[in-house]
Parts: sequence; C-alpha cells; structure tokens
Amino acid sequence: MEPQNDPDLQENELFEHFNTIASKGQEPLRVDKFLMNFIENATRNKIQQAAKSGHIWVNDVIVKQNYKVKAGDEVKVLFEHPPHENLLVPEDIPIDIVYEDDVLLVVNKPAGMVVHPGHGNYSGTLINALLHHIENLPVNSNERPGLVHRIDKDTSGLLVVAKTEAAMTHLSKQFFDKTSEREYVAIVWGNMEEDEGTVEGHIARHPKNRLQMHVFPEGDQGKEAVTHYKVIERLGYLTLVSCKLETGRTHQIRVHMKYIGHTLFNDERYGGEKILKGTTFTKYKQFVENAFKILPRQALHAKTLGFIHPVTKKKMQFDSEIPKDMAECIEKWRDYTKHSQ
Repeated sequence: MEPQNDPDLQENELFEHFNTIASKGQEPLRVDKFLMNFIENATRNKIQQAAKSGHIWVNDVIVKQNYKVKAGDEVKVLFEHPPHENLLVPEDIPIDIVYEDDVLLVVNKPAGMVVHPGHGNYSGTLINALLHHIENLPVNSNERPGLVHRIDKDTSGLLVVAKTEAAMTHLSKQFFDKTSEREYVAIVWGNMEEDEGTVEGHIARHPKNRLQMHVFPEGDQGKEAVTHYKVIERLGYLTLVSCKLETGRTHQIRVHMKYIGHTLFNDERYGGEKILKGTTFTKYKQFVENAFKILPRQALHAKTLGFIHPVTKKKMQFDSEIPKDMAECIEKWRDYTKHSQ
C-alpha cells in the first residue's frame, strides 16, 4: 500500500476518526449516504469533501463517494478541522445563570445551544460561553471543562457546572450513584393509558442507525436505564408528561418514550416529526404542522434539578419555567382539545 493511502499514517493529522462495520443486513448503499446515518452533525458536503481528500477508506482502501457499501465492509473516515484545544475558546455569549457560588453554577440552557464543542459545532456552545465567564474550569475525564452531565442540543433546561476539581468529583459521584434528582417535562404522541409508570430497558447505539439510541430489553447490550413517568395533562392526541431519571443515558427519555409507543412530539431523530396520532382531516394536518412551527424541536425540557452541595452538604433544589415554545404548543393543543370534544 502507498504510504499516503495508509490511514494510520494520516490519522495524527486529522481530528476525528470514525470506524464501523456494515451490518449483515446492509443493502448496497453509496458510502456518502451510508455515513450520513452514522456521523452526527456531518453534512453531505463535509462527507464529500472527505472523499475528495482521500479520507474515506473501505476495507483499508481509499474509495470515492459513490462506492457502494456492502454487508461486512469496514468503513473508516477522518475529517480535517482544528485540534481539540483550539475548540475550547472563550466566547462572549449570554447565558442564563440561575445560581452561582465559589464552587458551582446552575444554568438554564436554551434549546438550540450545543453543550460542548465537537464535530460540526466548533463555536457558540455552552462551554465556549462558560470559559468566558470563568477563567479556570476543571476538566472531566472526557476533557470537557466543568461538565458533570449534559443535555441534548434541542433540549432546554437546567445543568449544574463545577468550578473546582473537588466540586466536579463530588457532583459526578452523585450522578453516578443516582442520588441527584432530575425531572423533565415532555410532550409525547398518544394518550397514555396509565397515569404513571416506569420504563426499564438497557440503552445502546442503534445497530443500523448510529445517530439513534435503541432499547435492548433483554439487557444483552448497552447500559441499564430507568425512567419514571407521570401524566401531568392529557391533550387529546398528545400527553404532557413528567419524567424522572434514575439513570442518565444518551437520549434516555426520547428512546424510552418511543419504546413504549409515545415518541416525543416533533422529535425528528426518532420519528416524532410525523403525525403519529389523530385524524386524517386536512384541517387537523394543518393544525399539527402549525404546532410543529411553534415548537421546531423535540418537546423536552429539563425542568428541575436537585443535588447535595459539595461544600455546605445542603440539599440544593432548582426549578425552571417551561420555555415559551413548549408553553405555546401546550396551550394550542389545550385549545384544540377543548373545541374538538
């Protein structure tokens, strides 16, 4: 093999490296389309640029973007962009600080803001804003300053951030030991039969779509995940629900709700942007489309957060209002339900 074609020789010059093996059931599919299913936040253009630069390999051979991936193929891709330390740049971005003292702060993150820099999101993140606000944030095991936990880009709500190494260790242990308290409010498709319940099922990456997580009820894959839910209000074809996390897995509420047949409203990644419940009337379809416009993201808000303060050892409890887009959507459905009975 020519030296320039050897991915291991080039890997040190490139920031991100994805490696996956196409599953047994993989139908022949262009490699650029295949990678769109696997790489979060990567645009088709970004993948095509990688192909033109000779940075996509299948079975250790450089391929063009029109190569058809088949079952069993090992697909590898690298991207060129700034080194990791260059991503951690302070930026003067306003943040909603709910509470702050010498060792921690609690922020109310708006929907649309990415928590930390990564592929496709190199600036404008919560970490960039925090680094401007605080000079020396401690770094966690993933080299993410201040972070004890995180929430998805299009989920709004409360996050605690550590300002010292000791606070980070203490808070991280609370999340690991499941002693922290987190309640989310979600709007889900369908009228939930039970007023309350618990969803249990290990969560891991989806075997075919790497952008999704998936429930493995037998527990043969993934990590244990437990979500307790309670109906707040029934909105006809939707339900407003409270979800309390016992564990904190990636996309946990989104995946667990889909698993029990109640996908989050307008959750595009998990199919909630389609009309999953309701009538076939044109007027209804138009109404739902308008509701999607009011709430152009998954209907999920991290409403409350509780933990023991690392220094005072006092119980800290924080609550946040449901954001305007979710509140307007709820009101719209209340009105619809009232007039359609």
